Amino acid sequence: MRHLLRYLGQRLYTTWAVFWFIVPFVLIYPWQWFFSRRPNGGWVVHMLNRFWSKSSIFMWGMPVEVVRESAEPTPQPCVYVANHGSYVDIMLLFKTIPGFLNMMGKASLAKVPVWGPLFGNVYITVDRTSAVSRGRAAVAARRGLAAGKSIAIFAEGRISPTPGKELLPLLDGAFQLAIEAGVPLVPVGMPLNHMFMPDVEKGLRVRYHRLKIVFHRPIPTTGLTLADIPALKQRVAALLTGDFLTEGAVKPGPSTWRAPIAHVSPQQPESVSS
Repeated sequence: MRHLLRYLGQRLYTTWAVFWFIVPFVLIYPWQWFFSRRPNGGWVVHMLNRFWSKSSIFMWGMPVEVVRESAEPTPQPCVYVANHGSYVDIMLLFKTIPGFLNMMGKASLAKVPVWGPLFGNVYITVDRTSAVSRGRAAVAARRGLAAGKSIAIFAEGRISPTPGKELLPLLDGAFQLAIEAGVPLVPVGMPLNHMFMPDVEKGLRVRYHRLKIVFHRPIPTTGLTLADIPALKQRVAALLTGDFLTEGAVKPGPSTWRAPIAHVSPQQPESVSS
């Protein structure tokens, strides 16, 4: 019975979360559609996205802990390098980073019905399997930084299969971009997002769980060369894995109303001494 009640509670909360994800989007969609097709309308679209993120997260009711290691304002522009453990990562970045934030996301995001074309018009999409797509994304990112627009990149390249426990190897792109543009890197750790919205195969399941985001001190890249990328990646990876918490070490699996089956290991026969 306890497992059934927990399952029903998770289904109800998932329905609540989806409802408050959709409602703010429906309200702002006409304005997003209009400004996404206007020159320099990306700023307005991003402000609308921030409103959407803040509204949804507020209505979901989870506490959000924001840790900023530096009391000084983050130098602008910069490259935010974040771990990737959940589809809610983008929303949390929109909520907590002030000003316009350029995003680099996978090309498939632009194919999401209704919202995808808006993302593709305002932010940067990349197909990491295509050298041409990677080159175009790098050019767009450099132009954005030159125009004073900070950018957030998930340097793992995809959602980790074991978020909160193991970080995928970081790709070079974010570090090369920061070094070539001469802007600082800001590591961003999000160790608990997957506990709220885990990436599972059998449908969407949302669980009430607190969130946490850590903004580490900016790492200057002035004077660095591409030869410094391996050491820089190692430094950032150590910071991001250092944000992991014990409560987030095991990603929740698909919900089920059945009680888990206890596996009893066969007893070993006792040895008989002669």
